[in-house]
Amino acid sequence: MNKENPTEINIGIDTSQSQLDIYVRPIGEYFCVDNTPQGTREAAKRIKTYQPARVLIEATGRLEMLFVCAAHEARLPVVVCNPGQVRQFAKATGRLAKTDRLDAQDIAHFGEAVRPALSELKPEKLRQISDLITVRSQCLDMSTMQKNRLQRMPTSVHKPLQRILKAIQKEIERIDQQIDKFVEAIPQWKSQRDLLMSAKGVGKVVAYTLMSELPELGKLNRKEIAALVGVAPINRDSGSFRGKRRIHGGRRKVRTVLYMSTLSAVQHDPKIKSMYERLVAAGKPKKVALVACLRKQLTILNTMMKNGTHWDEKLA
Repeated sequence: MNKENPTEINIGIDTSQSQLDIYVRPIGEYFCVDNTPQGTREAAKRIKTYQPARVLIEATGRLEMLFVCAAHEARLPVVVCNPGQVRQFAKATGRLAKTDRLDAQDIAHFGEAVRPALSELKPEKLRQISDLITVRSQCLDMSTMQKNRLQRMPTSVHKPLQRILKAIQKEIERIDQQIDKFVEAIPQWKSQRDLLMSAKGVGKVVAYTLMSELPELGKLNRKEIAALVGVAPINRDSGSFRGKRRIHGGRRKVRTVLYMSTLSAVQHDPKIKSMYERLVAAGKPKKVALVACLRKQLTILNTMMKNGTHWDEKLA
C-alpha cells in the first residue's frame, strides 16, 4: 500500500476483445464488463464512485480506446500504461502466474507503487489522423506484398495482382486527401505541418505522424524528447564493465517514420550527410551512425517547434 497516502485508490483494468477485467486496490473488489460502448460507459460510471487517484489500462493496440474515451468523458484520471513495464513489475514482485484477474491486480499494484503520470486524450481529429496513418501504413504493407507476388507468380495471374495494386494505390490517395482535409481545416495544424515540412527529409507522412503521435515535440528538452521517442542510448555499465549502448522502447511509429526521413536527409541535407560520413569514417556501424543522425534531426525539429521557426541551415 502507498505509504504517502494509504487511502489512495488505484484501479487496474485488463483488456481483451470481449471484456474488461477491473480490480480496485486496496479495497480488493473485482468485476467485469463487456468491452462495448455501453459496457465501458457503465464501467466508467461505477469506477467514478470510488474516487480513484488513477485508473490504469494497458496499451493494447486499440482495444483499450473505447474505455479510455468513456473514462475521459467521465473525467476520470486515466493512465494508458506500457504492458511491458507492468509485466516486468509483476515479475519483480514474484508474480509468475498470468490470468485476466491477476493481470488487473498487477496493473493496479503498478499504479500504486510507480504512480505514473496521467495520460492526455488526443483531440478527436488528431486521433482520426493517427488511425488513418495506421491504415495507410497497412495499405503500403499490402502493396509491397502484392509487388513481391508479381515477381514470383507466373504472368498468367499478373492482371488480378495489378488490379489489386491499383485499388490499394487509389485507397492511399483517398486517405491522403482525407488527412489533408482535416489539417487544412485547422490553421494551427496547417502552420505546424508547414513548419515541419520546411525541414529536409520531412514529408507529409512524417509531419502528420509527429503531430498526431508526438504532441510533446517542442515542449521537452533534447534529452527528454530523444528518450520519449526511444533514440537515446541507454547505458549498460556495472563495476569495471562497460556495456554497449543501445536504444530501447519509445514510440515505434514515430521512430519508424523518422528513420525513413533520416535516410532521405543523409542523401540530401549536407549537414546531416557530413555527420553520417564522419561517424562512418570514425568506425561506427552504419546503423549506429543513422540513429545518431536521426537523434540530431529530432533535436532540430524539436527546436523548430519550440521556437516556432522554419528550417534554418544553422540549426544543423
